[in-house]
Amino acid sequence: MVDSYILDLLVIGLLLLIVTLGSGWISRLPLSFALIYLVVGIFLGPYGFGLIQLRRDDVFNAEFLERITELVVIISVFSCGLKIVRPLKLGIWDITARLIGFLMPISIFALAAVGKFFLGMNWGEAILLGAILAPTDPVLASEVQLTDVNDQDELRFGLTSEGGLNDALAFPFVYFGIYAIKDGNWDNWLKSWLLVDVIWAIASAIVMGIIVAKAVVWIDKKIQKRRRADELMEDFIAISIIFLTYSLTEIVNGYGFLAVFVAGLVAQRSYQDPEKPLAQLGFIEKLEKLLEVGTILILGTILLVQPMLNYAFQSLMVIVLLFFVIRPVGVWISTIGKRPLDSPRRTLHSGTRWLLGWFGIRGVGSLYYLAYAFGNGVKGEPAEQISWITYTTIVVSVILHGITSTPLMKWYEKHIASQQKPHIPATIDEFE
Repeated sequence: MVDSYILDLLVIGLLLLIVTLGSGWISRLPLSFALIYLVVGIFLGPYGFGLIQLRRDDVFNAEFLERITELVVIISVFSCGLKIVRPLKLGIWDITARLIGFLMPISIFALAAVGKFFLGMNWGEAILLGAILAPTDPVLASEVQLTDVNDQDELRFGLTSEGGLNDALAFPFVYFGIYAIKDGNWDNWLKSWLLVDVIWAIASAIVMGIIVAKAVVWIDKKIQKRRRADELMEDFIAISIIFLTYSLTEIVNGYGFLAVFVAGLVAQRSYQDPEKPLAQLGFIEKLEKLLEVGTILILGTILLVQPMLNYAFQSLMVIVLLFFVIRPVGVWISTIGKRPLDSPRRTLHSGTRWLLGWFGIRGVGSLYYLAYAFGNGVKGEPAEQISWITYTTIVVSVILHGITSTPLMKWYEKHIASQQKPHIPATIDEFE
């Protein structure tokens, strides 16, 4: 009898070989790589060959899910930061400020209202659901994000910067929901939540992201002048920046996701040799793709039909409202009066606004927040309800957005992007 672990390696090796060699054909089809991984994960799980058994008696190891999704997200948000070369000026980051400052709170509280008034949740559970599902995903959204540092497209920039930031800035609302579930008297914790989980955690994350990244880059430059490191090892500098930034920020109770995104921005601007961050970006993207495979395979293996059917109506209500009402309307409201960069148009193209509304892809970030909530005392019926709504929403997002991303982006490139390419200088050093 062959060990199931060996069979797992065999299947994953075949999967990687097929998607790699077939990537030229797959990229032209109306489906995403994540959809392929999800289907394979389902076949590897209890409803298929049973090769991956992460559940035991319907209990899933939430800590394992939390750790692997945490790793994927910090690598992905660093990649987002590394891709962005725009000057750190409000006018140029206006679309990001709108998507984070207006759209994310709109999404969280609209979803919370759905949970409270239609799904029978209390306010704590409802806000937690909103915080879990509001962030867009920086991992699964790679097809609609910036392709490289020379890509200055407004739609791709907005989705990239939003994905890099909102996976961090949803954290205060996750804490809010967890606190409210544990203690219904908000007066007992609201002040400390505001001071510690909002003001301190965000401010310290920004500072740590700048300090750690600049310190590592400075050390790297000094050492490289005396004796160059092995070329095969140089890309690990990016991993060291990620791990050092994240761990040190978490030690001081800051938001590690936010710090790592900031560190990516700082690292991009701190090297005099422009090829250095480019090489790091290539390495990070490959690592990100590999981890994406593992994460979506795991999602496929933990899905169970009966619980999904039990919460099917509630999940359908959340999905329809989130994808077709809350996100599109929220984007439309958030981009009122938004002027495109270096364009004679007075407002952002309506096609760009609708695509910003549609590409609110949910994925690994939501899985992380869900697992984090499990690990911090959310149990019983609220945990079951929130988890299966979240799983179903992610699955539907992988399918819908995976099928539509390629044709819609081709349409966008042909009819909108080609007519309004902004010229934004890439040689900047805002942190110097």
